[in-house]
Amino acid sequence: RPEIARTIINKVNSPDIPIKQSINPYRGCEHGCIYCFARPTHSYLDLSPGLDFETRLSYKANAVELLEKKFRTPGYRVEPIALGINTDAYQPIERKLGITRRLLELMLEYRHPVSLLTKGVTMMRDLDLLEQLAEQNLVSVSISITTLNVDLKRRMEPRTASPRARLNMLSHLRDIGIDPGVMVAPIIPAINDGELETLLARSAGAGATRAGYVVLRLPHELNDLFRDWLKEHFPDRARHVMSLVNQLHGGKDYDARFGLRQSGQGPFAQLLVQRFEVATRRHGLDQSSQPSLDCSAFRVPKRGGDQFRLI
Repeated sequence: RPEIARTIINKVNSPDIPIKQSINPYRGCEHGCIYCFARPTHSYLDLSPGLDFETRLSYKANAVELLEKKFRTPGYRVEPIALGINTDAYQPIERKLGITRRLLELMLEYRHPVSLLTKGVTMMRDLDLLEQLAEQNLVSVSISITTLNVDLKRRMEPRTASPRARLNMLSHLRDIGIDPGVMVAPIIPAINDGELETLLARSAGAGATRAGYVVLRLPHELNDLFRDWLKEHFPDRARHVMSLVNQLHGGKDYDARFGLRQSGQGPFAQLLVQRFEVATRRHGLDQSSQPSLDCSAFRVPKRGGDQFRLI
């Protein structure tokens, strides 16, 4: 369903996220990833974080108009905008609605820096725009890869692109002059943590130049959803998985404190850090999450109806 938004840019005040502002064109996500930390936000709409989150979607019909209005506001301060931080800007519905593409077209016209993190192959449709943005150092792109195991992918991320398709996305990005990143997220103990080194190796081989990871987060209703999923798909190790998750979060299912919520704490978290550092060094991957983009090229193009100033 369409949604007429009042504002379009979200200010991000989180010390453990290297962005200051974001845009989420969609609410809900067809990908259906069981671990998605954004699921509880559907409760704000009086919808369920479970099936409703995957099937009852809304889109910001006036997103492009609002963003252009913001860009043309006197004194607008230019900082990179991240597209699709809560829910994927390239989820399947984007093929029909094209909101993300129109936002990118506006970014290109105004020469505004933008960053993307996605697991959606619909991004391939927009390589023409991404190449033009890259030529002016206006875009960074990271691909989220959680597993190389196709069966696990189907259980955990039922309507996402295959691992092979996501590795191919890294290669295509390199071909058009973008140094892509890979985000291994989330790392789930005893489910996909054993793939960390292989994931980084395969991603580097496909063209990734930088890497990051985030441990499993279980805020609010997501806790119960994930536990139910574990019991259904991995009943033999469900208790063990949650025991390790508790170790990551100080004995709790989730610790929302900045600096801990994404990396965890304790021996298991320290081991992940060591493994990640060794693997990234081995494969020449930068651990910086975002490259520096050009914020100085921003311009406001003339539009019909603009008032002329008399001097």
